[in-house]
Amino acid sequence: MTNLSSIKKPDIKISVKQTFGIDTDMEINAFSKKNEFVPKIDLDYKFDRDTTLAILSGFAFNKRVLIQGYHGTGKSTHIEQVAARLNWPCVRVNLDSHVSRIDLIGKDAIVLQDGKQVTEFKEGILPWSIQNPVALVFDEYDAGRPDVMFVIQRVLESEGNFTLLDKNKVITQHDYFRMFATTNTIGLGDTTGLYHGTQQINQGQMDRWNIVSTLNYLPFEKELEIILAKNKTYNSKEGKEKISNMIKVADLTRKGFINGDISTVMSPRTVLHWAENTKIFNDHGYAFRLTFLNKCDDMEKKIISEYYQRCFGEDLPESSVNVTIV
Repeated sequence: MTNLSSIKKPDIKISVKQTFGIDTDMEINAFSKKNEFVPKIDLDYKFDRDTTLAILSGFAFNKRVLIQGYHGTGKSTHIEQVAARLNWPCVRVNLDSHVSRIDLIGKDAIVLQDGKQVTEFKEGILPWSIQNPVALVFDEYDAGRPDVMFVIQRVLESEGNFTLLDKNKVITQHDYFRMFATTNTIGLGDTTGLYHGTQQINQGQMDRWNIVSTLNYLPFEKELEIILAKNKTYNSKEGKEKISNMIKVADLTRKGFINGDISTVMSPRTVLHWAENTKIFNDHGYAFRLTFLNKCDDMEKKIISEYYQRCFGEDLPESSVNVTIV
């Protein structure tokens, strides 16, 4: 991967109040220039105060930050958007069951040198990140395989060195290497039945995360603000009413899930997709079917259809006879 050794340490300070809209005098180190690993800024992004402060503390004080919450709440995006405003290189790794120890550490590869095939060790994402001013984000942290988790545990200490046995090399962490993770559970495994494939995380590893923040579903007004910011064509009285009803449906699914009535829940991301699909098909009922209802268990569709009817004051249409793509 690209060597970022030429990048200097953070060379400017930015105001947290001006940049993130949080009422504090805190200033934080940042880079004055971008590179290919800096995420693109989303100008419409809305920051959650507590989660933002947790992430900023990770960047400012080299703390390991774990963000827990339901899917679709914007955990990974939150980290990326903070990094984007700091011009801090950021790399995300989805820690699903297919990611192996070799993927993280590296492996021997055959390369051509002077026309001859030779074996050369290619470093994985972990040793590369450690040696550079990079924010490494592990998504779906609680879905990682046990052998992979033990590899990560080595570098959770902020000053912990990493021994690369394949090269008999000890890697010292870069002063501006940072580590974050997102998780749907809090290290206790899947207690809800919603996140199959998640694992329990041993207490020794959990203790190494300095800061744990929770980012769950937003208050109604905040969610409405975010959806409207992403879909400006709805910024009218009629449009706001339609988006409000969509969020009300989503809220009913969340309450239904908590009560055990349904097993599929609408995240803010789903509401956003519903609004976008409504613009495509010019029919919010049909868009609801395509965006959410078709993902649900057949036994639960009647309940969810009732949620829709309660919020929109109309039955969910049975077909797409009158739908036209606009």
